[in-house]
Amino acid sequence: MAKKLWDKGIATDKEIERFTIGHDQEMDAFLAPFDVLGSMAHITMLESIGLLEKNELQPLLKALTAIYTQIEQGEFMIEPEVEDVHSQVELLLTRALGDLGKKIHSGRSRNDQALLDLKLFARYRIERTVGLVAQLIETLLEQSERYKDVLMPGYTHLQVAMPSSFGLWFGAYAEGLTDDLQLLLAAYRIANRNPLGSAAGYGSSFPLNRQMTTDLLGFDSMNYNVVYAQMGRGKMERTVTTALAGIAATVSKLAYDACLFSNQNFGFIKLPDAFTTGSSIMPHKKNPDVFELTRAKCNKLQAAPQQISLIINNLPSGYFRDMQITKECFIPTFDELDDCLKMTAMIIPQITVNTSILDDPRYDLMFSVETVNELVKKGIPFRDSYKHVGDTIAAGNYQPEKTIHHTHEGSIGNLCNNEIRAMKDEIVASFHFEKQHTAEQQLLDSAE
Repeated sequence: MAKKLWDKGIATDKEIERFTIGHDQEMDAFLAPFDVLGSMAHITMLESIGLLEKNELQPLLKALTAIYTQIEQGEFMIEPEVEDVHSQVELLLTRALGDLGKKIHSGRSRNDQALLDLKLFARYRIERTVGLVAQLIETLLEQSERYKDVLMPGYTHLQVAMPSSFGLWFGAYAEGLTDDLQLLLAAYRIANRNPLGSAAGYGSSFPLNRQMTTDLLGFDSMNYNVVYAQMGRGKMERTVTTALAGIAATVSKLAYDACLFSNQNFGFIKLPDAFTTGSSIMPHKKNPDVFELTRAKCNKLQAAPQQISLIINNLPSGYFRDMQITKECFIPTFDELDDCLKMTAMIIPQITVNTSILDDPRYDLMFSVETVNELVKKGIPFRDSYKHVGDTIAAGNYQPEKTIHHTHEGSIGNLCNNEIRAMKDEIVASFHFEKQHTAEQQLLDSAE
């Protein structure tokens, strides 16, 4: 039976053990490849400062690479009697290499291991999310260009207000998601700092080379102050989920619009039959369930930062077991958001747009501002023009001119989609994901 890393020969009550471990094994399974990469960097550094012999490093690197391969092939598991992923990796090394496997823990704690694993996990998953958001932005921009000349009502207070267009509607969400990427970039930069070497939160008497592990893992920099590194547990998760929640909020609003606009009373868009569901009692129903569930899931995701805040906000500096629970709020958010992004990107190109919306006279009055502006162009003061058009509407004599001439940046006739795309491309390039790819591959190659 595997012993706990902290085992002192006193048995723990089984119910206490069940309660304290909780869902940690399940969550730690997501962290396994990153725990191995962190260990590879750590032991490479240990050898450089003389805490491992030169002839000990290579067998450890090879054994860790073998574990990494097991993980990639889906053959890795945390055994029932093993407390966490850190213990499982060390156990496998000890089985393979004997006492040599026990040497990898010098100069670190499970505290900074967990910090490191979560940051490496966050980096990896942020990259996937960025790719999905960028893809959805492209899809929205393509639809914006495709339907840029199709007018639709714009609303304020849910009342028909002024002319809009599908070019504006699709493009608005593309730019909104671009801003969300900017926030995610800031969160990524906070996550992309190395906590390894902070140990239990107060450093180590060993002459650790923290810059070396920072470089080996492809971090931008390190968390310099060891106490702050430990204080970052939960803060990083809250920061990243705040950025993910921003994306979720934008997608939720898009989903709500799609549900509303596909309603028969609006009839602005039609969803493909294959993307709708029916009713058990009403044979005519075609329900937008995917967008409704996307809305609900994205609204749920916006609670994650608050959940994490409520766990960590009343804690002083130092480590506390409370922080373990943040994994359950943090790790699942990526899969849930990514699923919503994939679904939305799948449906958006399949939407059929109603190109004859403005044939309905109920929308005639939304052109009133256009009429006012035309009078102003002829030299009539705005307030006089406004009153004249208002009186005409009140008398029931208003006749709209439905030709639109908007030319300023970001308007119906000048969508600035190329500028939005350029902004998105610049933000995505600023993540510099290639740096972490190169570093991680070099670590894996070092065992050869």
